[in-house]
Amino acid sequence: MQFIEMTGATLREVLHPDEIEEKDLHAEGVENDSILRINEQGDIEIRRASGWDVIGGLLGEFQDRIKDASGLDWA
Repeated sequence: MQFIEMTGATLREVLHPDEIEEKDLHAEGVENDSILRINEQGDIEIRRASGWDVIGGLLGEFQDRIKDASGLDWA
């Protein structure tokens, strides 16, 4: 599976209101410097000390938003 990695701050920039809310990000422990990754299906995962946890998902045409905001391609 391929992913694009980014920080919590970058994720906040690209989120649409109907995706994941700020209160939900906060509840999951997402800080501006958190390490996150998004797969090609739109699942958002956060890096924890012992692995990755799915915390939500993106909807619609998110691929270009993610690539533009992160400056990365799927890897």
